[in-house]
Amino acid sequence: MYDELKQECFEANLQLPKLQLVIYTFGNVSCADHSKGIFAIKPSGVDYETMRWQDMVIVDFEGRKVGGDLRYSSDTPTHAVLYREFPNTGSIVHTHSTYAVAWAQAHRAVPIYGTTHADHLPCDIPCTPPLSPEQINGEYEVETGNQIVDHFKTAQLNPEEVPMVLVSEHGPFVWGRNSSKAVYHAKVLEELCRMALLTEQINPQAPRASETLIARHYQRKHGDKAYYGQTK
Repeated sequence: MYDELKQECFEANLQLPKLQLVIYTFGNVSCADHSKGIFAIKPSGVDYETMRWQDMVIVDFEGRKVGGDLRYSSDTPTHAVLYREFPNTGSIVHTHSTYAVAWAQAHRAVPIYGTTHADHLPCDIPCTPPLSPEQINGEYEVETGNQIVDHFKTAQLNPEEVPMVLVSEHGPFVWGRNSSKAVYHAKVLEELCRMALLTEQINPQAPRASETLIARHYQRKHGDKAYYGQTK
């Protein structure tokens, strides 16, 4: 009964090595069905080259396994928190892509330096505070999700406008209304992190883009009067 969701999740996971966002068994994609309160996710430690669509694991939004033969990804509880708290999210991607992890390990949000960044979100890419020892020694993966949600609430960020975050000392989590959009955001995040690093290497005092330019580029793609792309 979950074959279609498993197939979508499988195909989305295969995009990660193709886009050079993962190596070996790193990373995972999940795909949700909110009407059923479940999501499919990559099994833990299974190589992308040998993985089958039937291997995807079905989990409910409380993090309980409800289908599949294999053990689900160790990051599953984090995905479950985000699906509960960000209800318009249809898919979540977690990678350990190089440039995104580098910014996360530096405990830094990624400044919005130009229009490529502003085309996708109207602010810096957020970076959460590091987890406390109590959070790490407790329900670590659940607390990772809680840390993301708490940071968005504290910073008053809308997860539909800002579909990506860096978890300090860990790496990126991104999401979207479907798996295609979530994988797209994962690749865009990595490229924005790379561009920002190069910008600071060329000019350590590079200024952020002006608020006027940020607003214009974000609105022309996402605003009420957006005119980027083709009309339906």
